[in-house]
Amino acid sequence: MNIPTNIEMGDDGLILEFDKTRAYLYPYKYLRLQCPCANCVEEMTGRKILNVNSIPEDIFIVDHLEIGNYAYQFLWSNADPCSTSGIYTFEMLELLALNDRAVKKIL
Repeated sequence: MNIPTNIEMGDDGLILEFDKTRAYLYPYKYLRLQCPCANCVEEMTGRKILNVNSIPEDIFIVDHLEIGNYAYQFLWSNADPCSTSGIYTFEMLELLALNDRAVKKIL
């Protein structure tokens, strides 16, 4: 697992840089829809239970917390309940960058 070396809230989404050689842009709504918390994903089955239509098109990250040395927690612009329960591990963020075309490589 690589640890992000820089994090920025850009106009179009979250920008994460990994080991100064790779940077990715995660669109805000896309990232919010990936939340792995129990409000969004059924714990026993892994089935997504989030109502996609409940997420505003113009959602963005207001602030973030680093959780230990393994994850970020985001404060969303709509005071979303996931602001206090959604934890995005560095591993998850890197896997999204490497495997999902919604995440744009910018470096």
